[in-house]
Amino acid sequence: MSNVYDNILGLIGNTPMVKLNTVTKDVPATVYAKLESYNPGHSTKDRIALHIIDNAEKKGLLKEDSVVVETTSGNTGFSIAMVCIIKGYKCILAVSDKTKPEKIAYLKALGATVYICPANVPADDPRSYYEVAKRIASETPNSVYINQYFNELNIDAHYQTTGPEIWEQTQGKITHLFACTGTGGTLSGSAKFLKEKNPNVKIIGVDADGSILKSYHETGEIHKEDVHPYQIEGMGKNLIPAALLFDKVDEFVRVNDEMSAYRTREIALKEAIMGGYTTGAVTQALLQYAQSHEFSKDDVIVLIYPDHGSRYITKVYSDQWMAEQGFVNNCVHNYDEVFKTEFIK
Repeated sequence: MSNVYDNILGLIGNTPMVKLNTVTKDVPATVYAKLESYNPGHSTKDRIALHIIDNAEKKGLLKEDSVVVETTSGNTGFSIAMVCIIKGYKCILAVSDKTKPEKIAYLKALGATVYICPANVPADDPRSYYEVAKRIASETPNSVYINQYFNELNIDAHYQTTGPEIWEQTQGKITHLFACTGTGGTLSGSAKFLKEKNPNVKIIGVDADGSILKSYHETGEIHKEDVHPYQIEGMGKNLIPAALLFDKVDEFVRVNDEMSAYRTREIALKEAIMGGYTTGAVTQALLQYAQSHEFSKDDVIVLIYPDHGSRYITKVYSDQWMAEQGFVNNCVHNYDEVFKTEFIK
């Protein structure tokens, strides 16, 4: 039988790409979005969850009554919880308090135990979700800590799947890859494969305003003055993840909350793609990059859209949330006029 699987994990990977026709119309190149929301857990993190857990099983680290522990901003947690259900493991997750209530409800619906930790503390603070996850893993018998930020299998998952898919889908014609950086695994694994195929492929990492990754790439030093709170989830960092291969990245583009939010909503409105906040961020990065770099009609650009917009309905797709951030009144492109709701009295 075709298109029939033993369980939901068989649906991970081989996600489609779709050409963008409106939002990037001023970029003289062909631009494709790789829609990672087509994974069964609706994000690119399905790839690493399955790959890392499969690897742990092969090494005998996971047994029948094992517990999988991880730090997550949401998407990795969904994926790990999904894989744990199918494979029969308990799942414990540490998340930051930037995580919206609906995401936490989603994690609990998938059977995960969730610890909510303050976001605006240093990475080495015992209250940070990094340190809380480490502590739980050390205190929990028969547990395995995924440790996506420092696990080379995070890179390997995308080296084995995402990179080859992009190469095949573009028939080797890709010239530029844009991807957001959180753990760095998606960008690094894809970049490693693509650079091996063609060293001339430009790899552009997308960083958040409030993160240290761009300046670290440029100077080799951590600039603590760069760190401040921001709203985009799962992107940027206040630490340097080992899963981010800086030598595979040609350049970083830093984007802010406001323009990424408007771009996310514009993509839904004009391309009919309901993407997550990072969908807008990676697209905004391309448009900023295009202001100082020339593209030709022969260039083939791939943007990785990491997840689905359904997880951001009360955030970036919410008029109330946008107004609370001050975004509705400050949009230089007047997108706020498009997004108003009219009430019939």
